[in-house]
Amino acid sequence: MKRVVIVGMGFGGLRAARGLAGKGVEVVVVDRRNFHLFQPLLYQVATASLEPEAIAYPIRAAIRDWKGIDFRLGEVTGVDFQKRRVQLKDGVLPYDYLVLAAGGATHYFGMKSIETFSFDLKSLDQSESLRNHIIESFERATIETDPEKRRALLTFVITGGGPAGVEFAGALKELIDHELSRDFPTLDMAESRVMLLEGRDALLAFLPESQRLYTKKRLEDMGIEVRFNTQVSGAEPGKILLGDGSGISACTMVWTAGVQAAPLAAELGLPRGANGRIRVREDLSIEDHPDVFAIGDIAFLEQDGRPLPMVAPVAMQGGTYVAEAVINRIKGRPASPFRYHDKGNMATIGRNSAVAYTFGMKYSGFIAWVLWLFLHLMYLVGFRNRLMVLLNWGFYYFHRAMQVRIISGSTPVGGKGCSQPQASDVRTP
Repeated sequence: MKRVVIVGMGFGGLRAARGLAGKGVEVVVVDRRNFHLFQPLLYQVATASLEPEAIAYPIRAAIRDWKGIDFRLGEVTGVDFQKRRVQLKDGVLPYDYLVLAAGGATHYFGMKSIETFSFDLKSLDQSESLRNHIIESFERATIETDPEKRRALLTFVITGGGPAGVEFAGALKELIDHELSRDFPTLDMAESRVMLLEGRDALLAFLPESQRLYTKKRLEDMGIEVRFNTQVSGAEPGKILLGDGSGISACTMVWTAGVQAAPLAAELGLPRGANGRIRVREDLSIEDHPDVFAIGDIAFLEQDGRPLPMVAPVAMQGGTYVAEAVINRIKGRPASPFRYHDKGNMATIGRNSAVAYTFGMKYSGFIAWVLWLFLHLMYLVGFRNRLMVLLNWGFYYFHRAMQVRIISGSTPVGGKGCSQPQASDVRTP
């Protein structure tokens, strides 16, 4: 029986494993986490809308009823392509076919200071730390005597005008306006600022112009400051540095301006394309290694003269395709080239407000918002998770209440923004 090893259980790896279940092959899926993470909703964990466990689902529970699928908890450190072995920190896994689906990572474009002083929205730990940081910033503002330092504590800068940046900015503003403003009545919320910086001249560049303009207007109507053609060049404690030499006094920066292949891609010695992604052929296999495939954010493939985007639908379609390609390869059947079918794009802005462009049709406002809710619920893994998210969304819709406004763990706010206050800088409530 042939063995297929799948590295990574994100959207692509999950689809590949499901497609190979019960097909007469032995499948071992490897991940350094024991859960599948629904990354598109990480921003809602960071803005106190959802509990972390609502968007994470145990891998062993997901594959429990899939015949021939097993799970190995471990971190991949390399691959011996000649001997067909995946190298783990704690052992090796031989394979007949290998599927690399390790996903992506935040791209800081070599700016170490931004990596040090900003948050991203790529992991559960970071999203929880960001939630802690936001709430603790308000707590610290209540005892800060210096007006400039207090305004810096209440200033939140989001870099990147893609879906992650737009969705997080809208959710954060709603958290501040409808919850934290009531939790902290002694603070003047006029001092609070949410800023969205975009290096180009438009938000959500993949959408038609009318929807881009709608998104900008909706964000500004909410009180979010949107700045175009603004480059971030670095960061230091309490300050974000801009390309024109100016700066913004802020203790919080959320970086959504770049994504690249997971670090594993750089360790394998394979040809790579833009953003460090592994180059693949039309059947998603790797040159000189026909038994190795790469899918999702870690793979680079051009279609119609443009690289495929680093989004979940590409990974899911790639996972389904590779499962079929492996079976065809085992049975000696030819496989047609992979073809990504773009079904559209969407982003939510806030309550009753979203934009969607699908099959040539444009939707804005409430209809797009409902469509966004439905599709995200549908793609969540596990009935319990879907129910938890639906109940949270329903409760918030009718009561405007984010219930996860807690500071958990022991992550210090000073590690990602302003330094901790000294005794002389605080006042007694």
